[in-house]
Order: sequence, then C-alpha cells, then structure tokens
Amino acid sequence: MPVGPRTVNDVMTHRVVAVRGGAEFKDIVRTMRRWHVSAVPVVDDGQRVLGVVSEADLLPKEEYRDADADPPARAPRSAKARGATAEQVMTGPAVTVHADASLARAARTMAHAGVKRLPVVDGEGVLRGIVSRSDLLKVFLRDDEDIEAEVRHEIDTHLLALPVRPIDVRVRNGVVTLTGHVRDTTLLPVLTRLVRTVEGVVEVECDLEGPLRRPNLDPDLGDAPDAGAR
Repeated sequence: MPVGPRTVNDVMTHRVVAVRGGAEFKDIVRTMRRWHVSAVPVVDDGQRVLGVVSEADLLPKEEYRDADADPPARAPRSAKARGATAEQVMTGPAVTVHADASLARAARTMAHAGVKRLPVVDGEGVLRGIVSRSDLLKVFLRDDEDIEAEVRHEIDTHLLALPVRPIDVRVRNGVVTLTGHVRDTTLLPVLTRLVRTVEGVVEVECDLEGPLRRPNLDPDLGDAPDAGAR
C-alpha cells in the first residue's frame, strides 16, 4: 500500500546516547566504547544540542601525546589536543535536522556539511534522536512490489489526464520502467521527476510514447477529421 514520502522520524534512531558539555575526556571514550558508536551529541542541562564529539575530535589527544610533538598554539587541532572535556573537544555548533525533514533534505545536509550523522532536534533544539547515512539508505531495502504500488498511486493521483491508457509500471531492483502511450509527451519530464521522488527508486527508465494515431487509409484525403467535426 502506498506510504507517501518518508521523513527522518521514520528511519532515525530514537534512543540515542549523549554526553554533557562537562563530560571528561576518558568518560567520553568509555561511553563510545560501551555503546559501540563513533560519535555522540553533546547537550546542555536542558538536552539542547551544543555540538558533536566524534573519534576524529578525540584523536588529536593521541596525535600530540609525545612531548616532542606539542601542537602549535594556532593549529586548528591544537584546542582539541589540549581539551579535557566534551565542550572543549567537540565540533560545534552541531549541524542538526528536524524529525519531519525529508530524507532527501537530510542527505543533502549531510553531504554539504561533510558529516556521517545528524542529531535530530525539535523546534527548541532539544535532542530527539540521531540519523546516520545507513539510516537514510534503508529506503532502498523496500520491496519492488511496494515501490510499484506507490508509483502507480502517484501517477493516478497527480497525472490523471496524462495517459491514453493505463501506463505499464514495472520495477526490478528499484529501477522503474514506464511503458505505454500518453496524450502529451511534453509532460514526460514531469512524470519522470514525480516517479523519482518515490522512496526506494534507484532510477527511472521512461519508454513512454505519444498517442497512437489511427492509420490513414487514403493518403490523398489527409488525416480523417474527428468524429465530432462537421
């Protein structure tokens, strides 16, 4: 049955571990190890997200551990190497997303920020969950039958005047193939974009053609007039 566009809330992890800004360095490492995660959000006393601490934020501590390798005072990683609490080593402010955001929006946010996960917050910035790259890819696990049903639903709902006859929709491994005849071929790009918005669609192969023409049995007379013409 068609489910419509999914949101971050549908795929995110609702139970998420976080640390306070004053959490000590070793406690952060222990928390990551205990929960088998590579990053944790940093929150204040009201559970509002301040930033994110990842393994990359902690690594400068080991990188500059040798006495002969003190970080330059102005080096970007210097503060993290000297930091002792979550607030001192975190990356902030955090790049976040709302639970009602589309998966496409979350994916674009991740790509632009160059991050692997996003804390999910409400309108007040309070932590509600976390969404990762692997979460966003869950939509590609949808069965072909589910995708086909939703594609048909979208076509029937939004493009009622387009087909001359029902469009044949076939889905194989997420690739949607459309065949048949339509009244107006100028709308095919619109149809293709509509199908691509269905979650789980990998690609769209649009093999639709223009309307069928009745054969002209007497070329000298030109095309036959419409039945209602006088």
